[in-house]
Amino acid sequence: MTMNHLLRGHAPLSDAGWQQLDEEARERLAPALGARKLVDFSGPLGWQHSATNLGRVSALADPPAEGVSGLRREVLPLVELRADFALSREEMRDADRGAADPDLDPLDDAAREIALAENVAVFHGWRGAIAGIAERAPYDALALGEKAQGYPRQIAGAVEKLLCEGIGGPYGIALGREQYRLVVETAENGGYPLLDHLRKILEGPIVWTPGVRGAVVVSLRGGDFLFESGQDLSIGYDSHDAEVIRLYLQESFSFRVATPEAAVALTP
Repeated sequence: MTMNHLLRGHAPLSDAGWQQLDEEARERLAPALGARKLVDFSGPLGWQHSATNLGRVSALADPPAEGVSGLRREVLPLVELRADFALSREEMRDADRGAADPDLDPLDDAAREIALAENVAVFHGWRGAIAGIAERAPYDALALGEKAQGYPRQIAGAVEKLLCEGIGGPYGIALGREQYRLVVETAENGGYPLLDHLRKILEGPIVWTPGVRGAVVVSLRGGDFLFESGQDLSIGYDSHDAEVIRLYLQESFSFRVATPEAAVALTP
């Protein structure tokens, strides 16, 4: 988190202040970045990395001379996400004095917002930029239903769809906030936790994924869902005045679905 383009050296923050902000951001982001727990992550490759090689070409018309042909390499441009926030300069001064509870709520809010945006982009897409897993899945979406007791049947059905297509496991599931809460709260007949039952069906993780609408079952065999990070999530400096320091969280990445058949969407 010390890249020059982030202009961190221009911010009126001490080294200890920056360390505290970085640690706070990591703590808030780690549980919320659910998509990363279920896809192949590569990088970070740096802020200047601008496109992902797709390994394909397209023909060019009208070559500049007779007897030759031309091809254009196809690439997937990276996208950038940014969430701005402002912190009180007085709060950061108090942190330098040893205050254990500086008000970092604006940073926490920005971390939640950008994590949610990344999850939505990966699973539901970003129009004109990213095709999401759920929208690329070729199967009819299954309905989870209103009661969590019915989830095992639907999730087992999703796993069977993948098996029938020759898509091996283990499998994982991204659950939206409400669906995750229902699963954690529910016990089946005899008091057996629903969470444990679902883990046995999937043989993989159950991931709290804010932004997901319903749930998505994915294969974790590898090579199906590819997240390429340019700059990983970092805090940068924008400006300041006598009262506040204006900062931002930023990342760049591409995402592509190599095997649409390796996922099944489940509606709320």
